Order: sequence, then C-alpha cells, then structure tokens
Amino acid sequence: MTLTASAKPVSPRPSVAHRTWRTLSPYAYIAPFFTLFAAFGLFPLIYTAFVSLYRVELQTPGEMQWRGFGNYTALFGDEIFWTALRNTFTIGVLSTVPQLVMALGLAHLLNYRLRGRTFLRTAMLLPYATSVAAATLVFAQLFGRDFGLINYVLGLVGFGPVDWQAGTVSSQIAVSTIVIWRWTGYNALIYLAGMQSIPSELYEAAEMDGASRWRQFVHVTLPGLRPTILFTVVVSTIGATQLFGEPLLFEGSISGGISHQYQTLGLYMYEQGWGFFHLGRAAAIAWVMFLLILVLVGVNALIAHRRSRKEAGR
Repeated sequence: MTLTASAKPVSPRPSVAHRTWRTLSPYAYIAPFFTLFAAFGLFPLIYTAFVSLYRVELQTPGEMQWRGFGNYTALFGDEIFWTALRNTFTIGVLSTVPQLVMALGLAHLLNYRLRGRTFLRTAMLLPYATSVAAATLVFAQLFGRDFGLINYVLGLVGFGPVDWQAGTVSSQIAVSTIVIWRWTGYNALIYLAGMQSIPSELYEAAEMDGASRWRQFVHVTLPGLRPTILFTVVVSTIGATQLFGEPLLFEGSISGGISHQYQTLGLYMYEQGWGFFHLGRAAAIAWVMFLLILVLVGVNALIAHRRSRKEAGR
C-alpha cells in the first residue's frame, strides 16, 4: 500500500510593493519623531552654532557680520561671564545636594507602610506642579528684607534682618531654596519608585543577619538605587546649568542683582540677547552651556562607571 503526501498549497509570492512596505514601514512609524526632533531640536542647535560665528543684532537680524570665534574670545574675556559661571556652579551645588539628600530621606520614609501614603505622595508633587513664576514671587515675599517672614523668624531667635537680595551668599541661598522646594518632591517619587523595585528578599536576608534599619538602607537600598541616583544627579546637573526662571523673577532683574551676585548663565545669555540685543554673543553663550552640560554629564557617567567597575572587581 503506497501513501501519497498531500500537496501543500503554495502561497503567492509577495509583490514588490508589499516587500517595499514591509522594509520601510518601521521607518515610517518613527519618522514623525525624527521630523519633529530635526525641526525643533537639531536645526536650532546647528543654527545657533552658525549664528555664534557672526555679529548679529536683534534690531537688524538680517545683517550678519562674520566674526569667527570672536564672540567666544570676547565672552571668555568678560568678567561677568565668569561671575555667572561661578554663580551657576554655586547655586547648582547649594540646590542639588540638599535637594537629593532630602528627596532620598523622604522616599525612604514613604517606602514604609504609613497611613495616608497616597495623600502624601500626591502632596509631594504639588510644588513641582506649581508655576515657577507663582512660587518665585511667593518666596520673594518670604525673603523680603523689611517685612519678610524669614527675617521675622530670624528676629525671634535673636538674629538681625538679612538683605536676601543684596548679599552674594544670602541671595544664592534664597534662589537655591526655591529650587529645592520645587524639585525635592519630584525626585523623592523617583527614588520611591526605585526603592519599590528592589527585591524584598534582600531586606529579609539582611534582617535575618541582624542588620539594623540604617545598615539595610546603606548596604541594600543605596546600592540598589545607584542607577536612579545617577539619573537624578545628571538631570539635576542639567537643570542647574539651565537655571533661569527663579533668578529672573526673584528680583525681576535680568542682571541678577546690582552686582550680578546671583546671575546664572541662563540669565546672562538672556541679558546679552534681549537686554543688549547681541544675538551672536547670546548664541555663543548657549553653545558654551551646551558643551558644559556635555562635560558635566560625561564626568558623572565616568565616575559612576569607574565605581561600578571597582565594586565588580571586589
């Protein structure tokens, strides 16, 4: 008895148009993103670099005079630029370090089973959702020299009134306080999400070994949060470099105080472009800020990479 295999139906060969669509369709799906990125991200970046090589005035933007790197040399020879760079670094440190430390502590507390955790987590986002203009104007009143609440409280404990807008250190502390108030809750929720992704078995094993809550936090929570901490440090560094709204609205001056005591790079760029109408100089400042951000992010990544390699080799 012989068995004959049934013939399988032959599927028709795809047409050329169908094969072409299958090849190009993935690119068609991501094309809107790259189109918008090219129009609103890449082109402004390249055009800003182009403008930074010319002398361009806001009143006559069509008249461009070639300067080469003249805007950059004039920028590096300006004392106010170095003052703004120093202020940016100081305010960045004063706002970033306490902000992330407080966020880490708040996230650790919210990670426990507390009553009203949902309400507390929602309340933590309220400063972030508040307009930067509204928040800065309120804090400007709180830090008022004559009738501010901060000086009133300092007077109760025996301190004299502080001119928060005139002093260098005091004005930078005031601006940093606004940044801390706005972003601590946001970073705390990021840390909380990272903590909840740490396996509970690690805490149970540490508790069985007799580790206290503090040791569990140091030896279990912090190592598990290292990628999250790196992310918040990088984002906070970028935000500190681009700080603009808080120092602008704190006193309403684009010069950052009478002696530029809290003028950041963002405020200095705005002053050059829209205060003095030097668009070429402002474009050069923008590119210096961009390169500075790349350097800071690269340093953070290099430090984190070397530390992870060192711990992996143990």
